[in-house]
Amino acid sequence: MINKIKNFIGMNEEIRDSAENNGNESTVNTEDNSTTTNESNPLVEKIALLEKQVEEQKDKYLRLFSDFDNYKKRSARERNDTIQSAGKEIMSALIPVADDMERAMKAFKESQDIESIKAGLELVYTKFVSTLENKGLKGFDAIGEIFDVEKHEAITEIPAPNEEMKGKVIDQVEKGYYLNEKIVRYAKVVVGK
Repeated sequence: MINKIKNFIGMNEEIRDSAENNGNESTVNTEDNSTTTNESNPLVEKIALLEKQVEEQKDKYLRLFSDFDNYKKRSARERNDTIQSAGKEIMSALIPVADDMERAMKAFKESQDIESIKAGLELVYTKFVSTLENKGLKGFDAIGEIFDVEKHEAITEIPAPNEEMKGKVIDQVEKGYYLNEKIVRYAKVVVGK
């Protein structure tokens, strides 16, 4: 029994010495912990590295998302500016025509000469049409053409005056228009059957 007590006291002294040397850890625990610490250090470092990479990717994603959102806003603003400036350009081109119309109306009230009024209106009309053509608007006549649903809108069908006019445009109610080679208004026509 005395031997057991001596052994127990000896173990306690070893444990105390070991705790002082290894920061309050037992020799058994120290050996296990040193193995675990050595194994977990690379794992902890890898986890820390991965967490850092995730944070960097999150930051990149947020910046990219923010840049894209700013791009969308800037594009919408530029598109609106372009549309407004295009309208401004056409209106600026039509102002001189409106001025000519005012002068023609004034001359119409003051003048009794019908021929000069006609000539003035023809000049204003010619100026108006040339202004529209300069901006890309061009009219087209459909009379005598084969009816084409891509260019014409049939108002009605009437019997053709001869065999040649069957399926062709006999009369035009409204002229059709292209804007820069794209149809903006279909010609409203009467088709022979």
